Amino acid sequence: MLTGDFDYRLPAEAIAQHPAPRGQSRLLVLDAAGEERHRRVVDLPSILRPGDLLVVNDTRVLPARIFGQRRPGGGRMELLVAEKQPSGDGGESWDVLVKPGRRARPGTRIDLDGGLEAEVVAKGSGGRVRMRFSRPVEPHLQRFGHVPLPPYVKRPDEGADHDDYQTVFARRPGAIAAPTAGLHFTPELLAELAGAGIGSAAITLHVGLGTFKPVTAELVHEHHMEAERYRVPAAAAAAIRRTRRAGGRIVAVGTTVVRSLETAAAGDGEVAAGEGRTELFITPGFRFRAVDVLLTNFHLPCSTLLMLVSAFAGRERVLAAYEEAIAAGYRFYSYGDAMLVERRPDGSARSASSSRRKSSGKGLTSSSGPPPIGCRSRSSAACSISRGAAVEPGGDP
Repeated sequence: MLTGDFDYRLPAEAIAQHPAPRGQSRLLVLDAAGEERHRRVVDLPSILRPGDLLVVNDTRVLPARIFGQRRPGGGRMELLVAEKQPSGDGGESWDVLVKPGRRARPGTRIDLDGGLEAEVVAKGSGGRVRMRFSRPVEPHLQRFGHVPLPPYVKRPDEGADHDDYQTVFARRPGAIAAPTAGLHFTPELLAELAGAGIGSAAITLHVGLGTFKPVTAELVHEHHMEAERYRVPAAAAAAIRRTRRAGGRIVAVGTTVVRSLETAAAGDGEVAAGEGRTELFITPGFRFRAVDVLLTNFHLPCSTLLMLVSAFAGRERVLAAYEEAIAAGYRFYSYGDAMLVERRPDGSARSASSSRRKSSGKGLTSSSGPPPIGCRSRSSAACSISRGAAVEPGGDP
C-alpha cells in the first residue's frame, strides 16, 4: 500500500481558520451501507441510538508554545514543549520541538520569555531535542505559553483560542494538540445526549510529538508511529462492557479514542482498564474489536489519521466522501466540520487498496495542475505538509 493512495486535492480556502459555534459545525454522516447524509453536530442526539456509549478523550492541551533568544547569537527560537522526561540532576528535562532546528545543538542555551532558561542536552531529528530547564516548566507555560495551534491555521493564537482549542471535558493536562473531534461539544449537547439515553465515558490519550512526525515512507507499512501516553480507567472499561452486553454501540469521539480502545482491547474485543504507551498504527485491513462508530474531523492528505479513518470505513468510500464534502463547502481540519462514520459489520474495512499489490498510488489527485495541499509533488508517493509541519497537530484529531 502506497502513502500516495491517501492523497487528495484540497482548496486552501477550505481550511478552517476559526471554529464555528460549538455544536453548529456540519456533519457528514456515512453509514455502514455507504449512504451519506448532511446534518449538523447538534443533531447527534437524534442520529445516535439509545444505549450507545460516547467515549471521549479528556486530555487537556498545554499552552506549550514559548519563545526565546538563543545564546550565543541572539537568534529568535520557538519551542513546542511536549513531554517531561526523568532527570536526576535536580532540573527538569523535556522533549521539545524547536525552530529553527538546525540552530539547536547540544550546549545551546535559550533565554525564554519570563526569565526561564533552557539548554539543549541532546539532539534528535526533525527539530526534536531534549532540553533541561532552569525551573519547573508547567507554571511558566500557564503564564507565558501560547496555544499550540496547528501550522495550517495561518494566524497567531488569540485570546479566544484558549477556550476554543480545548474540549469541554478536558481534565488531564498533557497534550500539545487538541483531540479536535471533541471541540464540537457543549455541556448542553452532552445533556441532550444523556437525555436521549446515550451514555458517556472518558479515556485519556495525550497527543504528543508523534502527531508531528511526517509520513515520509513511500510504502505505508514502513512508517513507524511514535508512542503516546494513554489511560483507560476502570470506570470506562466497565461502561464499555455494560454497553456491549446490552447490545449498544461504542462511539469513539476522535481517532485518539480509537487508538486507545483498540490498544486496550483483547482478541474478543474486551477492553481492559490500564495505562501505558501506544504505538498502534491503524491502516486498511486492521480488524477493529472495540469501536463501532467514529466521530472525527476531516484530516490532512496522506496522514496517519486519514489512514485510520480509511481502515474504519474503506479507503475509496472515505475519499469519495471527502470529495463530496469539498464540493459541498465543508470546512476542513482542526477547526473544521466533522464526519460520523459507521464501521462495516464484518469488523474491518477492507478495500481494493488493502493489498500493496493492488495499490494505485493515485488517490484523488489528478495528472495536471499544482500539487495538492499536503504533497511535496505529484511524483512523490509520500506526502507531507509544506513548511515543515508534516502531519496534523490534532489527533482527532
